[in-house]
Amino acid sequence: MKRYLIAGLLVWVPLGITLWVINSLVSTLDQTLLLVPENWRPEALVGFRIPGLGVLLSFVILFVTGVFAANFFGQRLILIWEGLLGRIPVVKSIYSSVKQVSDTVLSDQGTAFRKALLVEFPRPGCWTIAFMTGAPADAVVDHLPGEHISVYVPTTPNPTGGYFVMLPKSAVRELDMSVDDALKYIISMGVVAPRHRRLAGTPPPTRSSAAATAGSPRN
Repeated sequence: MKRYLIAGLLVWVPLGITLWVINSLVSTLDQTLLLVPENWRPEALVGFRIPGLGVLLSFVILFVTGVFAANFFGQRLILIWEGLLGRIPVVKSIYSSVKQVSDTVLSDQGTAFRKALLVEFPRPGCWTIAFMTGAPADAVVDHLPGEHISVYVPTTPNPTGGYFVMLPKSAVRELDMSVDDALKYIISMGVVAPRHRRLAGTPPPTRSSAAATAGSPRN
């Protein structure tokens, strides 16, 4: 009975969590319908709520905003808008900080969260997964011996919380692991180990070669 119950949990737990996340996401995005006049909402037109309509509306808003912001007139208008927000004392600090972080993380040219690293944290001899976020600020570099990089060390199982540290570049090891695989590894607390990515045309290691590698002395 215990084996069957565990087998049932293995089927329903991932499915239930997936449905819960999707439902929470759809319910949150459906709040964009509040931007639509009350007479134009599904409740007034067809008499009932249509789940997921806010997701479509959010996609349309993002797409139209992106098209508008990509042209010259839109960019000028955004600069004027940001200039107005920069004059408000409290809003200026919040908006500028959030915009700088989003521009760095979402930019295709940026290096933030593009590489998974292996670092010693929180003490020497204790290793964990981290992400490269960039280089230390100019005001900090003058006080650091040698070349350093900025690293974000996420916590488990919630990677949205973590620690920002600056480590010597020679003290971190870049992993042959995608950021998505590294996040899965962190969220699962090491249970879901990512598969090692082999180069195209490279055959998988055999039992004999794996045993020889494990038994060979290390430098």
